[in-house]
Amino acid sequence: MELNNQVIDTPPRDAASVILLRDGAQGLEVLLMRRHTDSAVLGGAYVFPGGKVDAADAAPELLARLDRPPAELHARLGEPALSPAQAAALYVAAAREAAEESGLLFLQRGTQEVASHSAATCTRLRAGESLHALLAEHGALFDTDALAPWSRWITPRRPAVMNKRFDTRFFLAAAPPAQEARADDFEVTDARWLTPREALRQYRAHAIDMAPPQIVSLLHLMQYAGVGQAMADARSRRPPLVQPEPVETAETRVLCYPGDPGHPVPARALPEPVPTRLVWRGKRFEPPQGYGAFLD
Repeated sequence: MELNNQVIDTPPRDAASVILLRDGAQGLEVLLMRRHTDSAVLGGAYVFPGGKVDAADAAPELLARLDRPPAELHARLGEPALSPAQAAALYVAAAREAAEESGLLFLQRGTQEVASHSAATCTRLRAGESLHALLAEHGALFDTDALAPWSRWITPRRPAVMNKRFDTRFFLAAAPPAQEARADDFEVTDARWLTPREALRQYRAHAIDMAPPQIVSLLHLMQYAGVGQAMADARSRRPPLVQPEPVETAETRVLCYPGDPGHPVPARALPEPVPTRLVWRGKRFEPPQGYGAFLD
């Protein structure tokens, strides 16, 4: 991945992403998926399933397939500037993208019943069938209770490693039981369950590429022993807003986050020991002191 120097003046596009979690033998694991190398956005990088919010995500017939009313979902996100329908559409987009890219369905049905048709349903969704029609066919509602708002990231005018801007709402979710995550081999070509520590070790070793929101989120997730603890914390607080502030120095670029001396917002958005800045060194973003203090 190369450092971007282009300034983007277009407004950021609304997007939604799901950080899928499970408890593994080594502790909390996160699903990372490799974007196709031909992708215009973060091609070849490992990301959390997600993408742009489509106009259809706010269709009334689709919002009627949610397990909670839009007003309740609006309150959970904690963004007064959004309408209830806009807030609900972010949940729809998050669940839709998770289904399209990872093959995991968040539906309010029996665990085994959903698992029995999840792969076929996701394949049909990827092929272009209507999401509303697929839900209606199974008499199913989206399980928005499974999605816990986690953070909101707005790409700066000078993005770090891409040339587009997004206003992305990240959600935490436990991977649905009895379902298997699979790359769609179209938008994403590989799926890996890794502990946050192992994912960052692979990034440090240049075995995988990642963007700053994934890096910082993984550093944040390292503090949790398991899925239950992470989900409980996400549900106990309002999702923090992270608007990175790029700073050019004589040697490199620094990305400053709220609470850093180089950021206009003095209060931390993310808890300690998550660093308040990342530094570009050797074609990698890393904390100022390196990854050793976090990984070794």
